[in-house]
Amino acid sequence: MDTTPRRIPLRRMPATTWGDQAPTWRGASPGLISAALKRAQARPSGNWYVLAASHEVRADRPFGRVVAGTEVVAWRTPDGALHAAPGACPHLGAPLCRGAVGEGRLVCRWHGLSLGPEGFPGWEPYPVHDDGVLAWVRLDEVGGEEPLSEPVLATRPDPATTIAAVATMAGRCEPEDVVANRLDPWHGSWFHPYSFVGLRVIEAPSEPDPVEDRFVVEVAFKVAGRWGVPVRAAFTCPEPRTVVMHIVEGEGKGSVVETHATPLGTDGNGVPRTAVIEATIASSGRPGFRAARRVAPAVRPFMRLAARRLWRDDLDYAERRYTLRTSGRWPG
Repeated sequence: MDTTPRRIPLRRMPATTWGDQAPTWRGASPGLISAALKRAQARPSGNWYVLAASHEVRADRPFGRVVAGTEVVAWRTPDGALHAAPGACPHLGAPLCRGAVGEGRLVCRWHGLSLGPEGFPGWEPYPVHDDGVLAWVRLDEVGGEEPLSEPVLATRPDPATTIAAVATMAGRCEPEDVVANRLDPWHGSWFHPYSFVGLRVIEAPSEPDPVEDRFVVEVAFKVAGRWGVPVRAAFTCPEPRTVVMHIVEGEGKGSVVETHATPLGTDGNGVPRTAVIEATIASSGRPGFRAARRVAPAVRPFMRLAARRLWRDDLDYAERRYTLRTSGRWPG
């Protein structure tokens, strides 16, 4: 597939139907995918978890989320700095996410206790990191690893040249089921024919010691009918709960899609729930993209819509993988 950038990025793709595609099941070896997943799980995370999109944590109200069974509340001080702490008030356990933020401090609605970044007896804030797109929290008691001073981050394009959008969904599975889905690029054109055309895996990790532990694909992102935008993309796992797709050739070279799997806890039936927090960071040197950046607030909803459409299907895959895996019926 020719991924060389042209004046007009759209290409007319060969006429084909869903059933005429070449089967990809031989390439999608359960052992190969399982080995890549195990290597990803062995990498250090430093106990960092993606909490939310950066813009979701504001200075005028608290943000709450349960991460790996731990209730977390986050807020910002007037200088824009991110803060996070246990979500239960140290006085009588009220949910601080339902409180208020005043002058950079959390105010509990039950009795008016004011809490700040300095902490309170029995209530100690967590380390946080704001990378400009995502807000992270470090939970050392949950992660149990050697702490790192900041998360293991993927290489991103210059923020001054990008449009970033974050989509969040949740499913009944564990983080490894989400990561395993992304480490199976062979399913793209079969499972998502509305988005991908002619996907071909041209590089997969070799064992036992891959020099570059990555999958590389050639694929066209479908626009309409037989028209698509061909690219070459590489998938890697910088840490156990993250899969990153980099566009390495073609339109939007340098663009990144980060898929983060954050464990939430269990539902009423004891089934684990995981949030998929996906950051799409688009970049392009085309003049039209510079114009698009000026209307980024109007573009971001469409970026989030595209991500959610894919993950509606892929969460079905991840949830089924969890069910089969925990019942001893998964072949991987």
